[in-house]
Amino acid sequence: MSRTAGRQQPARRLPGYAEARRAAQYIVARGRLRPKVGIILGSGLGGVADRLRAAVIPYGAIPHFPRSTVRGHAGELHLGKWARTPVAILAGRLHLYEGYHPAEVVLPTRALALAGIEILIVTCAAGGIAAKAAPGSWMAFSDHLNFQSLNPLAGLEDERLGTRFVDLTRAYDPDLRALARRCAGRLGVRCSEGVYAALLGPSFETPAEIRALKRLGADAVGMSAVPEVIAARQLNLRVLALASITNRAAGLSRQPLSHEEVLAGGNEAARQLGRLLDDLLAELSGQWI
Repeated sequence: MSRTAGRQQPARRLPGYAEARRAAQYIVARGRLRPKVGIILGSGLGGVADRLRAAVIPYGAIPHFPRSTVRGHAGELHLGKWARTPVAILAGRLHLYEGYHPAEVVLPTRALALAGIEILIVTCAAGGIAAKAAPGSWMAFSDHLNFQSLNPLAGLEDERLGTRFVDLTRAYDPDLRALARRCAGRLGVRCSEGVYAALLGPSFETPAEIRALKRLGADAVGMSAVPEVIAARQLNLRVLALASITNRAAGLSRQPLSHEEVLAGGNEAARQLGRLLDDLLAELSGQWI
């Protein structure tokens, strides 16, 4: 019998304020700027970061940053100016279904907040449930349903990260939503507003689950975004969340669901997102010039 049999493995240390602060200090020193807008790129949208001529830092080089393990998520931080706005782009996010703890998933968001961002733009791929959430369109979150059964604020309280009991009544900034839709309208990009349902994944939802989510008011469904939004609101960041509708949700199309379809839809959407951010960041730039 092994000498280690029956021994409890030591609990892994979860990142908190100290780890996020150290990561933030590294980011500011390496990028030589304090970003004002943070952007998280979802599945297939990583190509948007190529529009920014910037310092590129692999996640593995940043203290305490976990590494993305999903295809379509490069795992790189891009730092620079876009439309005269200092930005930090997370090209590749972390998901709960990868086995990460919520505190690990939101560490990059907390690090960017401590590095200086005031606005967080969260993007993701999603399956459309409502008729308006058609493939090839975008949806700005007006609200969300968190069915991931986890919350990044659970655990020991650390007031340096904000209050434990965060009000999510206005999780998604109405002025930023209105701005995004105006920009989309000028560019001819289809963009609706709606409620996003977040499930754990990584398996796609069943048709019965989609029917239930529709009755509960969900317009689109995905496996990400909500943990970062909650952490951002705890730190008083203004949040805009945009979903690229890459496919119809389970049972609403004869097409089998696959990650390849999501990535293909994301690659097409990346071109639209780049144009949308050109316009949106140009309008926001007046706040920091």
